[in-house]
Amino acid sequence: MTNLGVHPAPAPADLEGDLASLRGDCARMAPHWTAPPRRRASRPVPPSHIHGVNVPAASARLLDAMSEYGD
Repeated sequence: MTNLGVHPAPAPADLEGDLASLRGDCARMAPHWTAPPRRRASRPVPPSHIHGVNVPAASARLLDAMSEYGD
């Protein structure tokens, strides 16, 4: 009996590439990802309109105790 759902493993990725190789890969992929059209600038939302978000106290304390980025 043949299992048609089995596919050969993909070739291993080249993890030893250099920056020029990475930039070339990115340049080839860039046309596949287009930016969405620009919309007009959004305005800030007043805190009274924000609802339905619950943050556990332990998570809030953890974030409060973290240093700012770059410290």
